[in-house]
Amino acid sequence: MTNSSDCGTEALPGLRHALLSDPGRRWPMTAAGAWILPFLGLALAVAMLGSLCIGAYPVAFTKVVRILLTLALPAPFGPDPTWTDAELAAVQVIRLPRVLLAMLAGAGLGLSGAALQGMMRNPLVGPDLIGISSGAACGGILAILLDWPPWGLLAAAFAGGLVALLAAWTLAGLSRGGGVLPFILAGVVVAAFFTAMHGLIQYTADPENKLPAMVYWLIGSFAGATSDKVAILAPPVLGAGGVLLLLRWRINLLSLGELDAAALGIRGSGLRWAIIALVSLIVAAQVTVSGIVGWVGLIVPHFARMIAGPDHRRLLPAAALIGATFLLVMDDIARTLAQQELPIGVLTAGVGTPVFAILFWRLQVRGWSHE
Repeated sequence: MTNSSDCGTEALPGLRHALLSDPGRRWPMTAAGAWILPFLGLALAVAMLGSLCIGAYPVAFTKVVRILLTLALPAPFGPDPTWTDAELAAVQVIRLPRVLLAMLAGAGLGLSGAALQGMMRNPLVGPDLIGISSGAACGGILAILLDWPPWGLLAAAFAGGLVALLAAWTLAGLSRGGGVLPFILAGVVVAAFFTAMHGLIQYTADPENKLPAMVYWLIGSFAGATSDKVAILAPPVLGAGGVLLLLRWRINLLSLGELDAAALGIRGSGLRWAIIALVSLIVAAQVTVSGIVGWVGLIVPHFARMIAGPDHRRLLPAAALIGATFLLVMDDIARTLAQQELPIGVLTAGVGTPVFAILFWRLQVRGWSHE
């Protein structure tokens, strides 16, 4: 379900010729961008430490570092406590789970968006645009209605996201012309359907108890971050995300096109379904713990591509690091910009919409490829 006009075979300049001429060789990444990933990792570490410092109860940077060292090192090797109990509670109990949750969610969404865009060979594809987020949210609020436990909520969200993606894929397959545009349009239709299901489920919910929980959950927030939610999100993001990183060389081949990938021995259909399942698991886990956080998986891969280039061996980890940093900064703004906390989903949509409009305009002017 690809189209050469969507993302041409020149998306990886020079790499296509190298792969086709000598597919058995492991072509190394250029050393020119070797600094990119360490720099992005350092930026994420700085953002994490800064997030632990700021809030309604500020904590000094040095105290935050010492608290983290105490938590990471065994008792005899940790620094002497120079902080108050309130500072320790603010960092360890309140902010650290929230920071970890935002980082995992951002990394998962950025990685998922980059993998989908590479697989589909189109820069306008994202988890929320093709219906995965809406389907996962529908499964989630249904689980809330039925009082399912957290892991049941995760299973329902995963099933909803996978059903939405399968529905979009099936509808797009009915198009005679093929290509990614029918898939995107099918995703919009499927997302609209699941949005209608959101309304129906909320209409049947208890207005005193479950309805407010559903509405607050759908608009997205990290306010209720706990270690339990981190435990729910971490395995899918680290596990499925790790598999995606292992597949990044094969995603490079998929981005060359069906014929070239087949010539190099890649079974495109099976690999695409594997990527779809992995992305669905990551997005479902994110929706489970924080609701719908839109636009991250759509715009972050563009920034990663500008910085790291089109080679998915560097693009995917860069998208994960940028996504984690971006969502962490957005969450910092959401909880400090106003006296009352802003929903993270509303904030990312407010930032992501104009950014996407600019990116879309640039793609129309310059093109995704230069065929």
